[in-house]
Amino acid sequence: MSSQQMVSSAEMERMMKVQEVILKAMAGKLKWWEAAEIIGVSDRTMGRWRERYEEFGYDGLYDRRKCRPSPKRVALKTAEKVLQLYREKYYDFNVQHFHEKLVEEHGIKQSYTWVKMALQGAGLVTKQRRRGKHRRRRPRRPLPGMLLHIDASKHAWFGDGRYYDLITILDDATNEIYYAQLVDEEGTRTLMPAVREVIEQQGVFCALYSDRASHFFVTPKAGGKVDESQVTQFGRALQELGIKMIPAYSPQARGRMERSYRTWQGRLPQELRLRQIRTVEEANGFLREKYRKEFNRRFAVAATGQGSAFVRTRRKDLAWVFSIQHERRVNPDNTIALENRILQIEKSRWKNTLAGCTVRVYELLEGTVVVRFGPHEVARWAPGSLPPVQPKVRTGVRPLGHQRQAA
Repeated sequence: MSSQQMVSSAEMERMMKVQEVILKAMAGKLKWWEAAEIIGVSDRTMGRWRERYEEFGYDGLYDRRKCRPSPKRVALKTAEKVLQLYREKYYDFNVQHFHEKLVEEHGIKQSYTWVKMALQGAGLVTKQRRRGKHRRRRPRRPLPGMLLHIDASKHAWFGDGRYYDLITILDDATNEIYYAQLVDEEGTRTLMPAVREVIEQQGVFCALYSDRASHFFVTPKAGGKVDESQVTQFGRALQELGIKMIPAYSPQARGRMERSYRTWQGRLPQELRLRQIRTVEEANGFLREKYRKEFNRRFAVAATGQGSAFVRTRRKDLAWVFSIQHERRVNPDNTIALENRILQIEKSRWKNTLAGCTVRVYELLEGTVVVRFGPHEVARWAPGSLPPVQPKVRTGVRPLGHQRQAA
């Protein structure tokens, strides 16, 4: 390497340092006299640096070496406005999200690279570490509806210490989000409505990919293989519809969903904050009516194949399919037990008594409880009208004052 090249390289490093320090001073992270000390110049020299920056813009520090202004220079007022917007309004946005807001809402059309370098130079955004070990990405399914991913992410979505689960359903072929709602906790009663909504709006799909949580699969040994001979309530519902369930055996296997949730966590809390949304009901309305479409517009991709694997369903019994079901044997007094409640079955006109018969109890997701004997409905309770819970009877407890007899 020639001495001229070495000087140029050293000069470039010095200018980059000057630029970074000035950006931090502009962002308010340093005082101007502190910036002068860091660079190793006097206050008067720092004043000249600042004037040069104001005259030639963001690239002025580099272009002075060429004795001509850069055709791509960015005005100082623009740089100051970008830093001010990020510091005061978009301080919790990632760079890409912030860049989109600059273009769409503030008419600042600087490149993403310039915005990232400006924020990093000002110390408002940390530089990312190098990526880890290279992994080969699994090819997407060619058609929508061939494979859907379902999962939930627990996060402080409102930024105030309240944690909720965000349930999403994502298409493997296109990355399109078909469902996104906040719930108190992921479980059978909150996951069933998600899948039912997708089937009603899109159609029956081929397979569903998920982790091995207890509401999806029965795993006799924690962290082990699933028992395919047993099904959960959720698994039974999908089995009735002919949808195959596929368990994931490592976080890397669910990489597509994990990457999607990193995006959600880096964007949704900020969008909720800007709109001053503070309740789950408001957030779910925002997700359903607006933000899911916006999310898909930005991140959905085109499928590699033509057509769709979704099949429109003509079934009218999805409310029964997506319910919690139990089998019970009717007691001699025509009662059954359900979750420490005694449910009385009244006499029907076609059968005098159901004592000894096996009936099926359906807990519908909207709260209604129905008892069926074959195709016949023999009892129904509206939401909130079930009999009260019976106190548990403790057995094997000695009465008060009882004394053990001497041997």
